[in-house]
Amino acid sequence: MPVRHSGPFLRYTPEVSDAIVRERPVVALESSVLAQGLPIPANRDAATRMRAAILRHGATPAITAVVAGQATLGLTSDELERFLARTGIEKLSARDLGRAVLRRADGATTVAAALALCREAGVPVFATGGIGGVHRESSFDESADLLELARTEAIVVCAGAKSILDLPATLERLETLGVTIAGFGTDECPGFFTAETGLRLSVRVDSVDDIVRLYDIERRLRRPGALIVAVPPPAAAALTRDEVDGAVQAALSQARTNKLSGSAVTPFLLAAIERETGGRSLAANIALLQENASVAARIASALADEATA
Repeated sequence: MPVRHSGPFLRYTPEVSDAIVRERPVVALESSVLAQGLPIPANRDAATRMRAAILRHGATPAITAVVAGQATLGLTSDELERFLARTGIEKLSARDLGRAVLRRADGATTVAAALALCREAGVPVFATGGIGGVHRESSFDESADLLELARTEAIVVCAGAKSILDLPATLERLETLGVTIAGFGTDECPGFFTAETGLRLSVRVDSVDDIVRLYDIERRLRRPGALIVAVPPPAAAALTRDEVDGAVQAALSQARTNKLSGSAVTPFLLAAIERETGGRSLAANIALLQENASVAARIASALADEATA
């Protein structure tokens, strides 16, 4: 992905700007997980751990967002605090970016919106927790993440799709869209809170060098979409498949009782699963976010080394 340091409305913090200009590794992050996806104060813990993991491997973290109508890579300390405190922060998918800029709003980026900003900035490595996908209750309800993954040339490090989704259908949809998903040290697709899904992947990579080589091959083949690197959650924090399935079914039942729909469903389900698992799902979520950020930073550093070799 070519590096473009400016855009019609894209703003960079000085640290991110300096890293891009000097062709140093940058890892993009979404902000919706902090502003909507995690409870307070766990969101602050997650932000601290992700940024520290990226810095530890010599890369620069760049949280994507819209701040007072400016699409941005990187948040100042004051801006991050406002997002963590959830003061007037909208949740933005890719289609919502223009509206937020027009209205000069503050908005937290989902995976789809973050990928759109990565594409504009030319930042090729992005880390998140779990991508969106096909929902269980309504098969026609699909996350906008899928389309952005199909048209953004980037390495997306995640723990698979969120456990609340229809995972087999999500993998089928990614296959239809031509998006490569590679298991990092695993032959099966992780399921966010759990490493166990029984869903076999056709591609396995066992090193960062393998990921960089595969990404280079896909670019040479002019494949238009992302390379998803699926990282199992850390074993010490991961839940079992049965535990996750039971918690998800209970959460879905609660959502039906409350007649929830649209963007309210995902945060409700994640909170319900946290209750069902006695907080273990929240601990797993934070652990996998940190792990994914660490892997992404290693990839970004390897890409930068290759570019300057």
